[in-house]
Amino acid sequence: MINSKQKGARFERQLSGILRMYGYQTRRTAQYCGNTGDASDVVGLPGIHIEAKHQERMQLYDWMAQAVRDSAGTGKLPAVFHRKNNAEILVTMRLEDWINIYREWEVGNIPGNAKTEKEKLT
Repeated sequence: MINSKQKGARFERQLSGILRMYGYQTRRTAQYCGNTGDASDVVGLPGIHIEAKHQERMQLYDWMAQAVRDSAGTGKLPAVFHRKNNAEILVTMRLEDWINIYREWEVGNIPGNAKTEKEKLT
């Protein structure tokens, strides 16, 4: 069990480091000490509640249920960042949440939309 917790903590630190490389001020929470008040495994990615899992046996629906439960009332979108050994990190979200993010991206990146046209004028 301790080895599993250490593996999870290593993954949380690794994930936080990767997100920092992308410019986000993330850090692993100290939830294991019960002193943060934030149930996210990693904090600092605006608007996203991160549940981080590094396990060989995928239990995505259970993990997503945990992320949804832990993010309730925070206004953050629940997301599970997961990987297994010798594999890349993947992100799982509910379809509705992913669509909301995609629509925001679309507004800023599709030619002919109002935001893009307005930026061309300035």
